[in-house]
Amino acid sequence: MYLHALGHFHPPNLLTNAFFEELGLETSDAWIMERVGIRARHTVLPLDYLRETRNRDVRAAQEAALFSNAETGRRAAVMALERAGLKPSDIGLVVAGGCSPDECIPAESNRVAQLLGINAPAVDLQSACSSFCMQLHFLAGMRPERLPDYVLVVNMDNSTRVVDYTDRSSAVLWGDGASAAILSPRVPGRWHVTETLLAGDPSGADKVRVPRVGHFTQQGGEVQKFAIRRAGETFQALRARFMERHPEQGAGAVALIGHQANLRMLESVQRRCEVPEARHFFNVNRRGNTGAAGAPSVLSEHWDDPTVGDAVVLSVVGSGLTWAGALLERTPAT
Repeated sequence: MYLHALGHFHPPNLLTNAFFEELGLETSDAWIMERVGIRARHTVLPLDYLRETRNRDVRAAQEAALFSNAETGRRAAVMALERAGLKPSDIGLVVAGGCSPDECIPAESNRVAQLLGINAPAVDLQSACSSFCMQLHFLAGMRPERLPDYVLVVNMDNSTRVVDYTDRSSAVLWGDGASAAILSPRVPGRWHVTETLLAGDPSGADKVRVPRVGHFTQQGGEVQKFAIRRAGETFQALRARFMERHPEQGAGAVALIGHQANLRMLESVQRRCEVPEARHFFNVNRRGNTGAAGAPSVLSEHWDDPTVGDAVVLSVVGSGLTWAGALLERTPAT
């Protein structure tokens, strides 16, 4: 499986730490930075709406949102298509998934395909924040002849719509954004998806939840420990597979892009896995936790950055509980 291009989109409205202080959350920039390391996040919601309502009613947030999930996904997809030099008509399959869909049906992928004018099958595969690498795992494991030349994978997570803005523990984490990837099972692209990993522990299904009509909740301490452990194990397993095939390379040759939950969690994973700072890429400090869009949006923002190197592992965790990873190696032509 080849990765031809990535795209991303983040809505313009910013939730700064100063905004939360104004909101009366009994927090401060120093408190937030010490605990999660996030300075700003984007939101599809009007700031005045949050000031007035604290988002007490998630149904009202759906109506107040300035962008639908599909529109944010479309904007990310347009960037990916332009980078790949492709048109919507070149796409033969659309796959989407994330944490908080706009509707139960139709599938979010259908809404994105509709906006882009894509006439092709569209299906959702979701495992919350781990969706992107889970989707890569399934697509890479399919028989290539059953797939079209180009697949569009879109992850749009506008989870500020389901956040309780009277709860500082969750309010300071979440930001909105979308990512899009163009994949091909047979046409070589910039990156080769050489290894994937998927695992889960359904006994932890209640630890991170977004009910059909209600706010996001999680068992924060337990989830943080789980995320650090599983993200680290996933990165180490995929790095080891890279080293088996490339024994001449040092361990520092593999870059880390982890689940963008919070910066302090990522730093713990980086230390445990002994990843040099220069090989650790993230955007959670200025984007917040954008769910399934987080890790792919980091790589998208560094799409033309040579410092990423020739090998990168995306290591993500999500509700379910699920964890997944993907090893990407740069193709010789690029």
